[in-house]
Amino acid sequence: MTMDERFEIFLTVPPGLEPVLADELREKGFPDSTITMGGVTFEGGWPDVWRANLEVRGASRVLARIAQFRVVHLAQLDKRARAIDWGRFLRSDVSVRVEASARKSKLYHAGAIAQRVETAITEGFGALLSKESELRILARIDDNVCTISIDTSGDLLHRRGFKEAVAKAPIRETLAALFLRQCGYTGREPVYDPMCGSGTFVIEAAEIAAGLQPGRERAFAFEHLAGFDAAQWREMKQGARDLASSIRFSGSDRDAGAISASAANAARAGVAGWTAFQQKSVADIKPPEGPPGLVIVNPPYGARIGNLKALYSVYHDLGQSLRSRFSGWRVALITSEDKLARATRLPFAKPSRPVDHGGIKVRLYQARIPEH
Repeated sequence: MTMDERFEIFLTVPPGLEPVLADELREKGFPDSTITMGGVTFEGGWPDVWRANLEVRGASRVLARIAQFRVVHLAQLDKRARAIDWGRFLRSDVSVRVEASARKSKLYHAGAIAQRVETAITEGFGALLSKESELRILARIDDNVCTISIDTSGDLLHRRGFKEAVAKAPIRETLAALFLRQCGYTGREPVYDPMCGSGTFVIEAAEIAAGLQPGRERAFAFEHLAGFDAAQWREMKQGARDLASSIRFSGSDRDAGAISASAANAARAGVAGWTAFQQKSVADIKPPEGPPGLVIVNPPYGARIGNLKALYSVYHDLGQSLRSRFSGWRVALITSEDKLARATRLPFAKPSRPVDHGGIKVRLYQARIPEH
């Protein structure tokens, strides 16, 4: 591995949110990217891989594509896989695991594909194999083109390393960051979540405003690759800029356990000083002191709870509280049911494209509450 080599870098994201991730990469100064199904690609080097893992909030994983070739039979795959200079990327003292997939290709047996790549790594280079290894090599054959990638992230990137307390049906931090960006949130306005669960939206908004790097406290798989420069990596990690003291980030929930979980998670993330959480039902919510900002909420859905009718009153009460008390605020609501969104009687524009959230297709609904 050399710091100046260039290759394709692929950042994965839930389908439907690729343009939002591309916008984040643009804003953070990464090379020009191309949107593909389920992700965004750009040409870069290892410092870009490190920085993407450290700084990008919306990506689920960062994959380094180290080889690509056409293949129609196993002997051809065996030869091409052995031709890869594995020693440029892997260390002989660090175990790896290989995962394979195929679609619309003459080679279709994932187990046989993985076995050929494993043999190339063990016999050609001498690395150890382990099904428990944090370092994954991915072999994907699509339309007879094989792409070999290294998963440089390890754990999924929504695992920031701060959230120990988790409420029911939590939203992932990466998805929360993408929805905030989709709402035009830049870190310069207050954010309030009236059904905050474990505090994900509130904490994510506070971190964005503070300029905190989402990966600042966790480990990554690329730290186990050959040529990794620990000193350069330490230099890349930097502190936060000062948060404007006038901006506050708030959450409420009817469940006392959710409030204590949110406060504990905010403290671990280092944003307790800028966040506040209160136990309240949606019928009793009031805007925090200060200028209007963004209300963002991920209420229960019928598919998740199992009883759609019981939720109409919750959405009705939420809408009534927002319409009567949150003059001038913007509202963003995530739900799987258009009927539930309409039950709020908020003036929503056309919702976003559907996005997969825990196996349920959800949409983002946005509105602005008229000033009274």
